[in-house]
Amino acid sequence: MTEPLNANDQLTPMPEDWQRALAVVAHPDDLEYGCSAAIAGWTDGGREVSYLLASRGEAGIDTLDPATCGPLREREQRASAAVVGVSSVEFLDHRDGVIEYGTALRRDIAAAVRRHRPELVITLNHRDTWGGVAWNTPDHVAVGRATLDAVADAGNRWIFPELIEEDALEPWDGVRWVAVAGSSSPTHAADATAGLERSVRSLLEHRTYIEVLTQEDPEKYCREFLTGNAQSVAPRFGGKPAVPFEVFSRCAVATRLTSRQELT
Repeated sequence: MTEPLNANDQLTPMPEDWQRALAVVAHPDDLEYGCSAAIAGWTDGGREVSYLLASRGEAGIDTLDPATCGPLREREQRASAAVVGVSSVEFLDHRDGVIEYGTALRRDIAAAVRRHRPELVITLNHRDTWGGVAWNTPDHVAVGRATLDAVADAGNRWIFPELIEEDALEPWDGVRWVAVAGSSSPTHAADATAGLERSVRSLLEHRTYIEVLTQEDPEKYCREFLTGNAQSVAPRFGGKPAVPFEVFSRCAVATRLTSRQELT
């Protein structure tokens, strides 16, 4: 486990030698609050980023029935993704608020990893708290943990063999990194300069949710929140506003799987 950084510790730039990424989170707006400025910069550079959401966020607005809320938040998520250059947005239909960590969720995420064949997988804070200050939600914990596990599952043909037999999804052990946004122990960061303005517009697409969440002007709220977060990372990233990530390397797992396959 990575130790928390001191204020003076410098963050390493995110890896750049990749072409495809898959971002896996629990709800609409999870990525917009966490790392859409980085995603905008990556798509600008010609990289492909796809989104996978475990739920449609249908339980997120008290004044809206889930049957109405789910489709509305799905539309807002698709519009939000488009702002930062993402056109592939998939939903798994696990129930918002009661997403369970387990083999069903791992299987769904592993299947997506095999479909999209990413080198980089992105997810959200999977730990019990946000920096030891605020309690995390069970959905975030479940999806984050399942994503970390599903990356290894996706590369092992003997875990979820039905993905091969029924869906023709061959193992994919090409994930090289898993990057966790919102971690209290970041190791890397991506320059947010070019994508920061679009990250504000991207979060604003979740207007229905934001207008319930805060009494502030939505644009002011989004701009201050995202700009403040990015600027707070600048002292640890050469003075540049940035999106921090805790990065886990999957190279060792890929090497073990490749060696095992060569022996058989």
